[in-house]
Amino acid sequence: MKNILNFPSPLVKLSSDFLFEKAVNLWMKREDLIHPQLSGNKWRKLEFNLEEMRRQRKKGILTFGGAYSNHIYATAAAGQLFDFSTIGIIRGEETLPLNPTLAFARQAGMQLEYLNRTTYRDKEKLTKIYQSRYPDYYLLPEGGTNIHAIPGSARTAAEIVEQLPLLPDYICLACGTGGTLAGIVAGLDGVSEVLGFSVLKGDFHQRDIRELLTNANIRDPENWSINTEYHFGGYARRTPELDKFIADFKKEYDIPLEWIYTGKLMYGVFDLIEKGVFPKGSNIVVIHTGGIR
Repeated sequence: MKNILNFPSPLVKLSSDFLFEKAVNLWMKREDLIHPQLSGNKWRKLEFNLEEMRRQRKKGILTFGGAYSNHIYATAAAGQLFDFSTIGIIRGEETLPLNPTLAFARQAGMQLEYLNRTTYRDKEKLTKIYQSRYPDYYLLPEGGTNIHAIPGSARTAAEIVEQLPLLPDYICLACGTGGTLAGIVAGLDGVSEVLGFSVLKGDFHQRDIRELLTNANIRDPENWSINTEYHFGGYARRTPELDKFIADFKKEYDIPLEWIYTGKLMYGVFDLIEKGVFPKGSNIVVIHTGGIR
């Protein structure tokens, strides 16, 4: 399975006058380069779930997400690449023409079903409904986050430790459902501070991540936190300021970002660097979780 995937994903150091002036060392873990369609944290969270799907002898994956979900995109890509069926339950009404995310998912063979937002919120009820309706499918939660997502994301942390000649002081990443952050925390076991940048409104990640670690029987080293100041209005929301930052970042570092996850992450990291939140001499690693297409 992995012979078509790029492991370990590259770890590159970013250089600019701004970073030199602020006296911080910044690296980026390029998870977006794992595969053109099946990239970033989405593959990391899918890897062990695919093993579990096969162990249960299911014919495919049924999962959930919004209209711009990177997880829906990656699951459809995985189904096409590794020859299993996929069903995507999409939050909200169908809007035509389909956006690039859903158009790709359909082209890759994913069966799309739409669900009104009120019904979609009741996750426990949804699970029971779709387990009954599609008994031959492996049900994967929104974002691919469950206990089987943790080992794959922990491998990202292990690669960083192997690739970097010193232990990072901080590891920063965008945070949606919290599964990747839980895996990074588990993989590091307290050796670095982990800072998640929420792309959603609300302050629910702390509870969800602690519950996930508990369910996976993983000790919580409590060396992590969630910043909720850089969501730019909520999930899949954007502003001209964010768009300008993404364009300027591409021009300066020749690395593409997107406006749902990685753009918000890097805006937040650079803003905290500008404000002097990271001490001079800090070694910071940011994780590029993909989503570029």
